[in-house]
Amino acid sequence: MRLPLLLLAIAAALQAEPATAQDPIRIRLAHSLSTSEPAHVAAEYFAKNVAQRTNNKVQIQVFPSEQLGSGKEVNEMIRQGANVMNITDPGYLSDFVPDIGVLNGPYLIKEPKDYTKLLASDWYKGVEKKLEAAGFKLVMANGYFGQRHLIADKPVRKPADMAGMTVRVPPNSMWIETFKAMGARPTTVQWSEVYNALQQNVVAAAEAPLGSLWGSKLHETRKVISMTGHFTAFVMWPINANYFNKLPADVQKVLLEEGKKAGDEMTRLTLELQNDYVNKFKAAGVTFVADVDIGAFQKSTASVYKTFPKWTPGLHDTVIAVLNK
Repeated sequence: MRLPLLLLAIAAALQAEPATAQDPIRIRLAHSLSTSEPAHVAAEYFAKNVAQRTNNKVQIQVFPSEQLGSGKEVNEMIRQGANVMNITDPGYLSDFVPDIGVLNGPYLIKEPKDYTKLLASDWYKGVEKKLEAAGFKLVMANGYFGQRHLIADKPVRKPADMAGMTVRVPPNSMWIETFKAMGARPTTVQWSEVYNALQQNVVAAAEAPLGSLWGSKLHETRKVISMTGHFTAFVMWPINANYFNKLPADVQKVLLEEGKKAGDEMTRLTLELQNDYVNKFKAAGVTFVADVDIGAFQKSTASVYKTFPKWTPGLHDTVIAVLNK
């Protein structure tokens, strides 16, 4: 993938050797989300803790709302060597290591403890090594983003209710294939543009965890949230592997330890705030549809796991075996 010239210039400008002993180490942490969401709060928590533990030797600056570019663009900047981190997910990282995309599969993970089991597995450790070979070191991999649901102008209880519906999805194969299997018409739109896309009826619906739906004020354009729970989403924070490896060992240790703590904090906040988001939506006139036929959606999306020819043969079975241990 080639970046636009402007992004190449940004990546080059952000590319730097780690600072000398007396200079601060500055790292930018980018994401596409609003500042009210648990992911952003966790990023600021991480920045504060890293600064405290290193006596301000390491300074993390958080850039929300796609200020440094889309998630896909920032990942490419990281691969090219920029001293940038990104709040991204396995689906986007599957552009570089296809197998990691299975972690974003529909109805794969029920709750955070299932994901924790996968992260502790030999299978995942092998995938992580492939990521490092592709240029990515994960500073954090355990941030629970929440179950993803559908916001539209009508209830969706079964796949037939989505027939032909234009649904905003990110430029990501897992989302596209999943919503095709549901019978919808997935349409790729950057997250920063989704509000306008709904307002102008470019798309009829969008999907995200409750925190992101609220943070982006999508309830101002649509008033029905169907609790489809099609993905149980987690985020990861990659940094360029070569850049990370050149950092002092004590700095590497702090980044990894505080990254894990930030992931735990994000998970705690996401779980804690679910009822709060529901209440806010209801106060804003949003109707929740809870009687969704999850079994029908599971059945309709089962074929998704057979649509990725670059995956290692038997990948889905391998992951299921880990979850069933």
